[in-house]
Amino acid sequence: MFTIDAHLDLSMNAMEWNRDLRQPVQTIRKRETGMTDKPGRAMGTVALPELRRGRIGLVVATQIARYVAAENSLPGWHSPEQAWAETQAQLAWYKAMEACGEMVMIRDLPALEKHLDLWKNDEPSDTKPIGYILSLEGADSLVTPDHLHIAYEYGLRAIGPAHYGPGRYANGTDATGKLNQAGKELLKEMARLNMILDATHLCDDAFWDAMEIFTGPVWASHNNCRTLVNHNRQYGDEMIKALIQRNAVIGMALDAWMMVPGWIRGQSLPPHMNCNLEKMADHLDHICQLAGNTLHVGIGSDLDGGFGKEQSPYDLDTVADLERVPPLLQKRGYTNDDVENIMHGNWLRFLRKAWGKSNF
Repeated sequence: MFTIDAHLDLSMNAMEWNRDLRQPVQTIRKRETGMTDKPGRAMGTVALPELRRGRIGLVVATQIARYVAAENSLPGWHSPEQAWAETQAQLAWYKAMEACGEMVMIRDLPALEKHLDLWKNDEPSDTKPIGYILSLEGADSLVTPDHLHIAYEYGLRAIGPAHYGPGRYANGTDATGKLNQAGKELLKEMARLNMILDATHLCDDAFWDAMEIFTGPVWASHNNCRTLVNHNRQYGDEMIKALIQRNAVIGMALDAWMMVPGWIRGQSLPPHMNCNLEKMADHLDHICQLAGNTLHVGIGSDLDGGFGKEQSPYDLDTVADLERVPPLLQKRGYTNDDVENIMHGNWLRFLRKAWGKSNF
């Protein structure tokens, strides 16, 4: 089944992990054998051949570069200008993949429909480009408001204002505090440009601020449920209900610590914690129960977000194994229409509405 994955850090993996994502996952793993400089070495799960094999023909692909002040212990860049430069290197990689026919940027409705037509026909998918919608995870790299306009012109269509910790525009996971003035102005200009707000990673204070201020389309590209795993990275039921009221779609993440309670990073292992794709379906079920329908959930795997098989569901070897999700959902009583909604239909409806400039 044609599948959309609404959150992959492809360019970060290519540029910072030095992975040639045109190669199969197994080839990348073999080359990384014995390497210990990055999490998940020799255990990666995402590459372009596996996306094609799993019929994941459209992804939301990120740029990501955090600015860290002197007192901030998180990894990142020591000036916004350096962070901007890193995102430009990541953009150059996407453009290089376009030049060799591996990927194609999707920035508007005509491009989306053209790409869907390509993937509808009966030609083998192993020769088709992966479509990507460009998203910025954490807005720290936008040095000035003018940089937002530069980014929009080169194709940026979605922004998550925060990542981990305190940010230049908003506070994210493990931080607190409302949007600062620059963040409020950023959201207003994003709405004017009809850009998508990715609510993922916004701390609770900033989330509620954003819901009040932002008037454009909102999604949460990779976000699970606090009711099932109690951490501020997740969203509580009232936050999920607010997203549903905004006609948002919420992508289910496959990072193990977000899927099962009690996970200890660096110690827990998926089989010992019974972390499998069924646990993702539990989070999905919870949102569907809150919504009363299947119209607000999708996949936003984050499978290449700085980890590999050691922190992924034990019944998933590569991203191609997302093809196991439809039968799993059908066993739970989801109809064929429900499954199509979840695997691609909800994201497509959202994009057609956003880019068609209907009212959200």
